Amino acid sequence: MKWDDYRQSEYLEDRRGGGGEFAGLPGGRGGLGIGTMVVLGLVGWALGIDPRLLIGGAELIGGIGGRSPPTQETRRSSGPPQDEMGRFVSAVLAQNEDIWSKVLPQQANRRYEPPRLVLFSGVDRSGCGTAQAAMGPFYCPPDKRVYLDLSFFQEMQRKLGGGGDFAYAYVIGHEVGHHIQNLIGILPKANQLRERSSPREANAISVRVELQADCFAGVWAHNIQAMGRIETGDVEEAMRTAAAIGDDMLQKASRGQVVPDSFTHGSSAQRTRWFNTGFRTGSMQSCDTFKPSQV
Repeated sequence: MKWDDYRQSEYLEDRRGGGGEFAGLPGGRGGLGIGTMVVLGLVGWALGIDPRLLIGGAELIGGIGGRSPPTQETRRSSGPPQDEMGRFVSAVLAQNEDIWSKVLPQQANRRYEPPRLVLFSGVDRSGCGTAQAAMGPFYCPPDKRVYLDLSFFQEMQRKLGGGGDFAYAYVIGHEVGHHIQNLIGILPKANQLRERSSPREANAISVRVELQADCFAGVWAHNIQAMGRIETGDVEEAMRTAAAIGDDMLQKASRGQVVPDSFTHGSSAQRTRWFNTGFRTGSMQSCDTFKPSQV
C-alpha cells in the first residue's frame, strides 16, 4: 500500500507519551506487554465499537487482561507522530478524510465531519469510559473518536494470522465506518433497537452493524484503488484479516467450538463478503446489511 508520500491528518491525537513503542510496520520490535489478553481480549471485541455503549456488555470485559490503569492521565506527545507506525496511521486517517469528504455528500447527501483518532498505550480515557488495549480498537460515538493501541496490530499479526499495512489500514477503515454510521444516524437507531431486543436478537443487530462497517471499509478501499495506492497482494491481506477475525474463527481459537447465536461481528465468510461488496461496488447503497435477506 502506498502511503509514505501522503499528507498527515490533523485529526490524530498521540497520547502514547514518548511515542514509537511499536516502531515499524509488520514485524515491529515485539514484547509490548499485553501478555495473556491476546485471545480473550480480541474475541468479540476485535474491530468493534465500544461494547459498553452499543452492546451493554461492560461486565463482559471486566477482568480481561491488560495493563493496570495509570494513576494519572497518559502524557500526550506534542506534534505529529514521528515513528513509522504513527505516521502510517496518520496517513491512512488522512486518506479516509479525503475520500469520505467526497463520497458521503455524493452518496448520502451528508457533509463529512472527520473523527479524531487517538493513539494510546495500555489504558486511556474516552467519552465511553476507560479505553484499554484488551478491548481492541473501538469507536466512541459520544466523543466521535477512534481509539487505537498499536500493539493490537502486532498481536493481530502474531496470534491471529492477519497482518500487513493494508490489513492495518482496513482496521482503521472499519472504525471510520462506524463513524459514518453515527453521522447518518444508524448507530443511535441500532442501540435503541438493541435495548428492546432479546440477547439473541441484540447480537444479530450487532452483527449487522459490524458487517456494514466492513462494507464501508470496502468502499474506502475501492476509492484507494482508484487513486492508484493499492499494490499487489493488498486486497488479499485485508481478506485474510477479515477471515481471521470472524466470530467463528475466534470462537474456535478460544472455546474450541462455534456458537452462532453469540456472534457479535459476523463469521469469516460474512466479513470477507461484505468487505468485498463495498470494495467491488464503491457504493454505500450496496452496504445495506439491515435487509432481512442480506446477512
